[in-house]
Formats: sequence, structure tokens, C-alpha cells
Amino acid sequence: MLAPNLRWKPAAKLAWQSALLLIIVFAIMGLRPGQVTGLSMEPRIDSDEYVLINALAYRFGRPARGDVVAFRHERSAPEVYLKRVIGLPGDRVAIVAGVVYLNGKSLDEPYVRFRDRRSAPPVAVPPDAYYVLGDNRANSDDSRSWGFVPAQDVIGRAIAGVWPPQRVGAIQ
Repeated sequence: MLAPNLRWKPAAKLAWQSALLLIIVFAIMGLRPGQVTGLSMEPRIDSDEYVLINALAYRFGRPARGDVVAFRHERSAPEVYLKRVIGLPGDRVAIVAGVVYLNGKSLDEPYVRFRDRRSAPPVAVPPDAYYVLGDNRANSDDSRSWGFVPAQDVIGRAIAGVWPPQRVGAIQ
């Protein structure tokens, strides 16, 4: 009779090989995991959730309005921030009693569940920069308080929740 551990070894080896292959594929594709800290992107992204960041997403293009981007910020080093792109270069953004106005028109934001009533003065987004806001407006440190995100600080696009299992899915 075979010892129980002899049957387990091939399965364990296969699991480690599969995990290593997955890490290599992620690296080649420019995908990397990141852990979220804070409540600013609720309800879609929770604190302590792991998300998948596509680091190649903007190698040949630029962020689009509505993308959830990962970026470094001087206040967050070495952490990575996740926020939604609201204003693109050349846009005018204003917030009046919690309503975002983009180029003079109110912005439809179905992803925002926790609104606040704060206002922010109108600003023009400079070239090579973005105006970003957290989806949980009532609890977000974002462009309203520290200004624009320079394009060179954008790391990639958050594309999916990967852990815990009940949070797995595309980030829209």
C-alpha cells in the first residue's frame, strides 16, 4: 500500500507549477495584484480587497473618462492609490453641492452611491494630467484636496477584483 504522502506530492507539485506559471503569465501581460486600503472606492472596491492592475493598459494609449486608475502619489508613497478618472486634459471640472460638472454639463455617475454635499471650484485640467475622484465621495482623499494626477504617475488600470472570492469580477 502507498503511503498517503506519495499520492499528495504530484498534486502539490502541479499546484506550485500552476501558480508559478500564472505569476509568469501575469508578469508578461503586465498584470499585477494590488491591495486596496481605505474606503474611497466603495461600494465596488472594498478596503483590504485585492485587485488586478493592468500595467500595460496605457503604454499605447491614455486613460479614458471613467477608468479606475492606479497611480503613485507623493502623499501615498509607497502605496498605490485607486481613483476614477473624471477630467481629461483640457476639461473643465467643477463640483457644486456634490454634483460634478464637466465642461458645463452635470456628469451622470451611476457608480457613486455615497455622495456628499461638498463643492469644489472650477478647474481646467492641464495637459498630461487627470482629475480623479473616489466613488465614495463622502470618504475620499482625491483631486478635490490635492489637485491633479500627472500622467507619468499613472501605473495602470484596475481591471478586476481578485480576492476575496465574493468580490471577484470586472471593475467598471
